[in-house]
Amino acid sequence: MLAEFGTGQVFWSFLWFFIFIIWIYLLIFIFSDIFRSDDLSGWGKALWSIFIILLPYLGIFVYLIARGGKMAERQAKHMQAQQAAMDSYIRDTASGTSDAEQLAKLADLHSTGKLNDAEYATAKAKVLQG
Repeated sequence: MLAEFGTGQVFWSFLWFFIFIIWIYLLIFIFSDIFRSDDLSGWGKALWSIFIILLPYLGIFVYLIARGGKMAERQAKHMQAQQAAMDSYIRDTASGTSDAEQLAKLADLHSTGKLNDAEYATAKAKVLQG
């Protein structure tokens, strides 16, 4: 016997699938927030994790009510730290050379006569200043 799906059954199937995906996303987001949190001790993180594993629906809702206000602050702090790390990496990579390498190039230019003493001193001060 062939099962037939009507429009209503397909809609309900998609709805339940969508709710399931949202639930998985919430679990991942909550667990990442628990372990990212600096104000919880190890025991607090363990208790929240056990509570959410044993009573998933109640655990998620209680966590969102009890600690949901600080979640956005922790997420913003984490994103700022990631942005600062990326900016630092870009600055270090884009410069391409270290201060020692730049000073060596300046010394070569000065020794070959392409830079006079005043230009060499100014460029050296800029490199050493950062």
